[in-house]
Amino acid sequence: MKIAVEGCAHGDLEKIYDSIYVTEQTEGIKVDLLVCCGDFQSSRNEDDLMCMAVPPKYQRICTFYKYYSGELLAPVLTIFIGGNHEASNYLQELPYGGWVAPNIYYLGYAGVINIGDLRIAGISGIYKSADYMKGHFEKPPYSEQSKRSIYHIRNLEVFRLKQLSEKIDIMLSHDWPSDVYKYGNVEQLLKKKPHFKIDIEKGVLGSKPSSDLMYHLKPSYWFSAHLHCKYSAIVKHQDDSVTRFLSLDKCLPKRNFLEIIDFPHDNSKLQLSYDLEWLTILYLTNHLLCVENRFTFMPEAGDNERYEFTPTDNEKDLIFERLNGNLVIPKLFSKTASAFNPNSPSDRPRQPEPVLNPQTISLCEKLYIDDPLTKISKINGTYAQLNSSIDLNSTISFLDDSIESSSPFGTPVKKLIFRECLGDVDEEPDIDRDKNSIECNQNQSSETVAVINSKKTVLNNYDCNSPTKKNLERKIRICVKLKDGGWLSG
Repeated sequence: MKIAVEGCAHGDLEKIYDSIYVTEQTEGIKVDLLVCCGDFQSSRNEDDLMCMAVPPKYQRICTFYKYYSGELLAPVLTIFIGGNHEASNYLQELPYGGWVAPNIYYLGYAGVINIGDLRIAGISGIYKSADYMKGHFEKPPYSEQSKRSIYHIRNLEVFRLKQLSEKIDIMLSHDWPSDVYKYGNVEQLLKKKPHFKIDIEKGVLGSKPSSDLMYHLKPSYWFSAHLHCKYSAIVKHQDDSVTRFLSLDKCLPKRNFLEIIDFPHDNSKLQLSYDLEWLTILYLTNHLLCVENRFTFMPEAGDNERYEFTPTDNEKDLIFERLNGNLVIPKLFSKTASAFNPNSPSDRPRQPEPVLNPQTISLCEKLYIDDPLTKISKINGTYAQLNSSIDLNSTISFLDDSIESSSPFGTPVKKLIFRECLGDVDEEPDIDRDKNSIECNQNQSSETVAVINSKKTVLNNYDCNSPTKKNLERKIRICVKLKDGGWLSG
């Protein structure tokens, strides 16, 4: 399985996907998964930009909205964690993870999922000691202070991750574990980033809780971003196991922002699945969820209550039954806000009111756990207003194998369509915008076909900001055959 690892995305999804495509063409490979290590910036519209803790000059809409609206379709399965530059109001709708757009999955405040035989965990945000022990009290519209505290990691998520007992293959965090720099070439790091020397001397480079997790979980790989440089290290643990650390840059020309790593794979179906141990931990620790602006303490040995929540087999069986024995993550995506319209931009954007997401509601009902946003609203008396915001008809299945159409090659091609969960099938979105584009033959299941102005072109030496490349981007049509038999077209 080939996994593309991206540092800070900063909303430049088109450039990242194009970079992957170019690499596939030049190297003759197929990327199966993209993981992004934060600063994803899933901004759907101008109101979302108001919830980002950045100066006004950096409040750019970028390109995520195109994937949210359906104008473009992610050509590779993508998972990501949050960083410190996010549309926090949108991500807060999905505290336990969920689809932010078709084929793009957010891991939540912290999360563990499985794809094939790989187990991937992640924690969103960055560490700030002042907020680490507080509850998840923030809700939109945010103050300038809560606009920042919302993305600070909490002790609850770290405590939950420490209950994991089964092996983690890949761990994602935005900021670095605080000790990890010691295991790489520090001299070379300081040549590239000399100002890191002060933070190293003060002992504040990176996240102490992430460092604790690294030593506790001992994942095979740990990927990070945040510090905008490429850095690698090998951490040897006391039991002789090894964690390979890699941090990458942000998506800019001539920067090391993307790395493709080959992972052994057992050839099982590549689809996202919930992690049973993690879901059981969420259930067992639900009573520890605090949504108040106060310090909260996790159970410890010596307390008159349970302090270890590594699930037993019986506890996992209970959760497995609640999911009807099916751990596959449903391909259901919910639009909870309008998408940016470049032809009619908002002249007076403002922070939106909180919204409940049907994906979170469904998961919470199955697991008998609380949605932090719902819990906050019940405390402050705004739940009735919040509850009225739910539009169950907005939930769509974004991959449907029941509809087929003919290709110019005479072979049926399965297209991505939008299906209302509670209604009929909508018309297919206009995915044939370029009259020069072609459909992919299913017999070419291992190939990615691109037609650029009816000429087969490989974009070598790609500069993601070049005017020529930007013009070509709009003329690319890529069809990728998914492992489960469906097609994504973009």
